[in-house]
Amino acid sequence: MTRLGAVPARSGTTRKTVAVQPETRYARSGDVSIAYQVLGDAPLDLVWIPSLIHHVELNWENPIVAQFLRRLASVARVLVFDKRGTGMSDRLAGTETLEERMDDIRAVMDAAGSERAVISSLGDGGPLAMLFAATYPERTRALVLINTSPRFVRSPELPWLPTRAERERHFEAIVRRWGDPDHHVEMVGQGSPSITEEERRAFGRVVRLSASPGAVAAYLRTNLDVDVCDVLPLIRVPTLVLQRTEIEFMDIRTGRYLAEHIPAARLVELPGRDFAPQAGDPDRLFAELEDFFGQVSDGKLWEREPDRVLATVLFTDIIDATARAARLGDRAWRELLQRHHETVRTQLGHFRGREIDTAGDGFFASFDGPARAIHCACAIRDGLGELGLEIRAGLHTGECELIDEKVGGIAVHIGSRVAAQAQPGEVLVSSTVKDLVAGSGISFQERGEHELKGVPGEWRLYAVER
Repeated sequence: MTRLGAVPARSGTTRKTVAVQPETRYARSGDVSIAYQVLGDAPLDLVWIPSLIHHVELNWENPIVAQFLRRLASVARVLVFDKRGTGMSDRLAGTETLEERMDDIRAVMDAAGSERAVISSLGDGGPLAMLFAATYPERTRALVLINTSPRFVRSPELPWLPTRAERERHFEAIVRRWGDPDHHVEMVGQGSPSITEEERRAFGRVVRLSASPGAVAAYLRTNLDVDVCDVLPLIRVPTLVLQRTEIEFMDIRTGRYLAEHIPAARLVELPGRDFAPQAGDPDRLFAELEDFFGQVSDGKLWEREPDRVLATVLFTDIIDATARAARLGDRAWRELLQRHHETVRTQLGHFRGREIDTAGDGFFASFDGPARAIHCACAIRDGLGELGLEIRAGLHTGECELIDEKVGGIAVHIGSRVAAQAQPGEVLVSSTVKDLVAGSGISFQERGEHELKGVPGEWRLYAVER
């Protein structure tokens, strides 16, 4: 495959530079086209996920961003893309989930011929990168988190974050003035006070032209509900956490929290008050990046074939199956059970579920995304209702062991126990599942805290409302 944007290496160094703007191409992610570019020709692949909004073409009209991308491309083959609904990617109605955005990363990697990459992110791109690394460790060589957080609204674990009401007021102010050039200059200056007036206008122009007010409003609303705190201990790839210590709206405790909860993470606290990595002292930041990338390339960091993965498990079973079988007789029950199996397998195929096991009237399946798993469970319930069958279903997202191409471990036991708590016709999920489907439009009704047999602690469960 031809790699784009590469020029010969400088004399006496292994670095390469990107002299011209690379070609924009499109990757197909389901029904959505994602605009992307490939920069450089280094052996190490890197996916760059910026904060908020950007534009793969207009970025090159902003000198400070163009310089940053070229510098990244001197040490890695960089894949940059426009998030769905923004930039040159397809415009969509409604909001998009982290799950769908993970699909976009995989689509771009596949289109660019990248089997594994360092996933690097800034700001609100961080939760997406964290979730991707935990879900697809086989596609992730390492993880870089710059000035980011696992959630953006205050919680007992992160009491220094703004409250939901404070975030909502801030987001409303952003959307209300979206499109006003002076507003965007102010935004950029507040986040990165070291950059010049001209650079602020260049940043602001790209952001302003990359999304409509409605698209920005939907994107920001989704961030209110994003929470990947439960995912952090499940990240099993080398991780570098970089945070500047004097950013006005970021507490250094957030970076420390990430480093404490991600097993293979190293935190570097950098001096400076600029959120944008291109601003302030980019040399210091790049020195840390280049050292980390070098260790990843040389295999000096802890790395092994993934034997664990973040997955969503689904359990279903038929209500009163034994009594129903007795009433129908063996032959009629077998025929009904066959139609049950066909319905379940059809929906698993439609929602990319993987059948792990079936025992009589129950199914056990796994998914690489919780929203797909919920939609599948509801479709199974509705489809079997047309056959006169009523089921219960339970879902949980957690770390699963990979055993002979199947999943196992405590997360599977939790999923089974959640299903046992479900009422007839109910799709019941753990709080972890609920937290990971922000922006999906799925609503829930709280079912309180429950003790799950054989599982320590109390678990808050939610019924899906559709």
